[in-house]
Amino acid sequence: MASIKLILKKTKVDKSGKAPLYLRVIKDRKTKFISLSLKLEPNEWDEEKQKVKKNHSNSTRLNKYISQKVADAQGQIADLETKNQSTSARKLKEAIKGKPLVNFFEYAYNRCEKQKDTLALSTYNNYKNYLKKFEKFIGHKELMFDDITVTTLKDYAGYCSTTLGNNNTTINFSLKILNLMFKEAQREDLIPLNHFPFSKFKVKKAKSTKRFLTAEQLEAFIKLEVSDKAKAQIIKDMFLFAVFSGGLRFGDIIELKWNNYNAKTHKITKTIRKTNRQHSLRIGQVAIDILEKYKTENVNQDDIIFPFANIDNDYFTDREQRAKVVRQAIALSNMYLTKMGKTLELPFSLTFHISRHTFATRALNNGMRIEHVSKLMDHSDIGITQVYAKIISSELDNAVDKYIN
Repeated sequence: MASIKLILKKTKVDKSGKAPLYLRVIKDRKTKFISLSLKLEPNEWDEEKQKVKKNHSNSTRLNKYISQKVADAQGQIADLETKNQSTSARKLKEAIKGKPLVNFFEYAYNRCEKQKDTLALSTYNNYKNYLKKFEKFIGHKELMFDDITVTTLKDYAGYCSTTLGNNNTTINFSLKILNLMFKEAQREDLIPLNHFPFSKFKVKKAKSTKRFLTAEQLEAFIKLEVSDKAKAQIIKDMFLFAVFSGGLRFGDIIELKWNNYNAKTHKITKTIRKTNRQHSLRIGQVAIDILEKYKTENVNQDDIIFPFANIDNDYFTDREQRAKVVRQAIALSNMYLTKMGKTLELPFSLTFHISRHTFATRALNNGMRIEHVSKLMDHSDIGITQVYAKIISSELDNAVDKYIN
């Protein structure tokens, strides 16, 4: 519980013999002084009664002014402490002075809504979900930016790890969303730059492992006889198409139309969903042969090449509908691929994204320059592609160790 008291600072008497009057706030043994913009001579102040003595010509008016300031401060303190027991002395001072306090959740959720149309729907949903996750940890929405300290972050990381069983990658992303909101609020000059707990706490990043099919595993996958279900064969063809067409992502392949393919130049030209950049690449013979399997005599240029998902007009105009279709399609594709991986006795679970990793490692193994691989994969930074170069180097080291030992 905070306490307030009026203090005449006699140690700060000016040349005219007057001292400033302050409102002192004590919370958790921490003290803050708030100036009342009022000066009195020491003999005009009654410390015990906390009021201006009658020997001051305007004592009645000043005492009314002071009483109102005290009442306002007590009201602010009561209101803040009712909402949040962790209210600090500094926060009380700012509230009493009239400086607005910024509610973290109110700001963060509003920020998400403002950016909804500029973010990918999956990114928008991730932001909202991770904020709700943090809200569940806190237990209420009455959380100010000032309340989020290094201890808060450590406790949250512990909660994610111990209670939720999250790995370090998930924990880092959970904290990344909070970090982003802090930076946005600072850019808008809503919170001070010196309040940034993330500079003092970080979760060690887990070493990521990118799975890919070796040359032998890929050959076995190509020869694999799948079930008589049409969807299983389509997803197998889509996986191989991705491997032999620059590692195109699942979301781009399922919506690929014949007008994206130039049969004369054997080039795929398409605006990539993730980056919103137009991408053009020449595909190899394996990918060409796969396309020929799906080309009919009466093909329309607006037709979808791979009939795996329900791609209609709403898919291209309704972001939520598109996200739903992609989510269901990727789940179905990974179900079929997992079964194929088990049949091949792969040491990992086979998912569609592994086709992208397989393209990158094959290309580098076959001598393609890393900048060309980066361009084909539509990476924004060659540093992202260098991860695959490290994988190749590691695989080579392991092969040498195995050979000489």
